[in-house]
Amino acid sequence: MAPRLDFSNWWTKDTQKGTPVVVKMENPTFSVVEINGADAAFRPVEKSRGKNAKQVTWVLLLRAHRAVGCVTWFATVLWALLGAIKKRLIHGQGVAMESESDKLEKGKMLFRVIRVFLVTSLAVLAFEVVAYLQGWHFGNPTLHIPRTSDLEGLLHLAYVAWLRFRAEYIAPPIQALSKFCVVLFLIQSVDRMLLCLGCFWIKFRKVKPKIDGDPFKSDDVEGSASNCPMVLVQIPMCNEREVYDQSISAVCGIDWPRDRLLIQVLDDSDDESLQWLIKAEVSKWSQKGINIIYRHRLIRTGYKAGNLNSAMSCDYVKDYEFVAIFDADFQPNPDFLKRTVPHFKDNPELGLVQARWSFVNKDENLLTRLQNINLCFHFEVEQQVNGVFLNFFGFNGTAGVWRIKALEESGGWLERTTVEDMDIAVRAHLNGWKFIFLNDVKVPCEVPESYEAYRKQQHRWHSGPMQLFRLCLPAIVKSKVSAWKKANLILLFFLLRKLILPFYSFTLFCIILPLTMFVPEAELPLWVICYVPVFMSLLNILPAPKSFPFIVPYLLFENTMSVTKFNAMVSGLLQLGSSYEWVVTKKAGRSSESDLLAAAERETKSIERQKIHKGASDSDLTESEKFVEHREAAPITVKKTNKIYKKELTLAFLLLTASVRSLLSAQGVHFYFLLFQGVTFLLVGLDLIGEQMS
Repeated sequence: MAPRLDFSNWWTKDTQKGTPVVVKMENPTFSVVEINGADAAFRPVEKSRGKNAKQVTWVLLLRAHRAVGCVTWFATVLWALLGAIKKRLIHGQGVAMESESDKLEKGKMLFRVIRVFLVTSLAVLAFEVVAYLQGWHFGNPTLHIPRTSDLEGLLHLAYVAWLRFRAEYIAPPIQALSKFCVVLFLIQSVDRMLLCLGCFWIKFRKVKPKIDGDPFKSDDVEGSASNCPMVLVQIPMCNEREVYDQSISAVCGIDWPRDRLLIQVLDDSDDESLQWLIKAEVSKWSQKGINIIYRHRLIRTGYKAGNLNSAMSCDYVKDYEFVAIFDADFQPNPDFLKRTVPHFKDNPELGLVQARWSFVNKDENLLTRLQNINLCFHFEVEQQVNGVFLNFFGFNGTAGVWRIKALEESGGWLERTTVEDMDIAVRAHLNGWKFIFLNDVKVPCEVPESYEAYRKQQHRWHSGPMQLFRLCLPAIVKSKVSAWKKANLILLFFLLRKLILPFYSFTLFCIILPLTMFVPEAELPLWVICYVPVFMSLLNILPAPKSFPFIVPYLLFENTMSVTKFNAMVSGLLQLGSSYEWVVTKKAGRSSESDLLAAAERETKSIERQKIHKGASDSDLTESEKFVEHREAAPITVKKTNKIYKKELTLAFLLLTASVRSLLSAQGVHFYFLLFQGVTFLLVGLDLIGEQMS
C-alpha cells in the first residue's frame, strides 16, 4: 500500500482544560457534579475586573480588525486576478475577432465558469486553513465500504458495485502505468544526477579546452595576418525587424583580419520594406570597409537549412576553411573568433567549436527567468559534460564555428527536419568528427518573452528530434562507430532525453496523479510527488543560483510545459503535420547596457580607422539616406494579443477538481500540489504569464 499522510494528529486538538469528576452521594441533595477545573475558592482573586474586561474588549477589537484586514487583502488579490482574467478574455487587447458580439458572449460565458470555479477552489483552501487552525476534523483518510446489511435501496447497491468495479478493473491498469512511469522517472533522475556529478568533477579539476599561446602569431608583423585562416560568417534571418541591425553591427565588429573574413547576411524575409532596410544596413557597413554581402533567395524552401545550404553553394566558399553561424538576435563579442578558431589548430579531427549563450533579457519577466534556469543547466551541465567526456553534443544552431570540410563530408545542411542543427551534428559524429564546448565563451542573445513564442519554439525543439530519430536510426545502427557510441545516441541522446522525459512528465503528473484522487487504490507515494521532484529541481537550478527563489514556480511551470512537449514529441514520432511547422521565434530587440556601450565604442573606432565617405559616391549616400528616411517615416503599429489555450485550461479544471477531492480525503501534500499545479495551468491557459504577442 502506498504511504499515506496521517493528518489525524494535525486535525484533532485537545481542547479540554481540566479533569472531569463524577461524584455520587447516598442522600443527595443533587445527583451529579461536574468539575471542569479548579474550584473558584482556590482561584486567585482577580483585581480590577472592570479594567480586564476593557482589555479583553480591546483585544477582541484588534483581532477583529486584523481578521477584516486579512479578508480585505484576500478579496483585493482575488478581485485583481479576476479583473486580469476578465480583461484578457473579454476585451482581448487587440485580439482579431471574426464576430465582435459572438466573441464577446463566448468570452463572458467562459469567464463566468472560470470565475465560479476559481472562487470555489480558493474558498475551499481558505476553509481548510481555518479548519486546521481550529482543530476541526471532518475527513477520514481510510476507505470504508458499507456492509450489505447496512445498505438500503438500489442507490447504495449501485455505489458498492461501483467501488468493487473500481478496485478490480480501473485501479490495476492505473497502478501498472504509474509504476512504469515511476521507473522511467527514476532512470531519468539518475541520468541527471550523473550529469551533475560530471559537472562537479569538471569544476573541481578545472577541466576545460585550452589554447597554448597564440597559434596564429608570427614573428613577421607584416605577415601575421596571413597566418589567420579564412573564416566565413553567416547570419541567417527571416523577418527579423527588431534585431537585424544589432546582429549585423556586432558581427561587423569582430576582431579578425579584414582580408581573411567574409560576412554573409542571408535574408529570407518576405517583407519588401524590411529587405530594403537590411540592404541599407549592409551597404552602410560595406562603405566602412567591411567585407559583407547581402543574399536573398527567390525560392524560399527548407527554412533555415535551405537558406544555409544555398549560401554554402556559392563558388567563393571553397576559399574558406571555417564558417561561423549566428542567428539574428545574437551579438558576438569582438574576440569571438580569436577564442574559438585557435582550437582547430593542430587538431584535424575537430569539426565543431560551440560557444555558450547568455541572455540580455533573462530578468524581463517570470517566463524569461524560468527559461534561464533551463538553458543554464543545458549549457553548463549537459553540453559541457558531453563535450568533455564524449566529444559529442547537439549543435545549438548558432554561436558555433564549423570546419567546412566536416560539413561537406557529413552531407551538408539537409531540409528533412526542423532541427537541421541536431541533424548535422549526429551525421558528423557518425563520421568520426569531434566537438568542443567552450563554457567560458558567451554570446549574448534573447529568450522569448511571450508564452506563445516560447510554446512554438519548444514545439519545434521537441518534435524535430523525434523526426530525426526515425530518419537516423538505420544510419546509426549501420554506422562503423563503436557500440558504446551507438548506445549513447539511441538510448541516452534520443530516447531518454528527448522521448522519455516529456512522456513521463505529462503522464505521471498531469494525468495519473489527478486520477488517483478519484481512484484511491492507485494512490502515488509521497516521495514521487514531492521529494524527488524538489530534489531534481534543486539540481537543475544549481547552475543559476540567483534563481533559487523561483524553484517552486519552476517546478510547476515545467509540469505545465510537459503538455506542449508531449504533444510535440508525439507529432514528431508519428510524423504529423504540425511536426513540419517552422515559426520564427518572436524577438523584442533588447540589448543590455554593456552591449550598447560596446557597440558605440566599436562604431567610434571604426570611424576613426577609416574614412567612410571618401570612397562612397553621392548616389550611394543618397540611397542610404532614403532608406533611413523610409525607416523613420514608416512607424509600425503594434497591437498586443492574447490567446486561450484549451489543453491547458482543460487540465486546469481536472487538477483543481482533483484537489477538491483530495481535500475531502484529508490528503495534505496531494491537495496543495494539485491546487497550485491547477492554478499554474489556469494562468498559462489564459496567457497570463510573460509578455503578450505583438
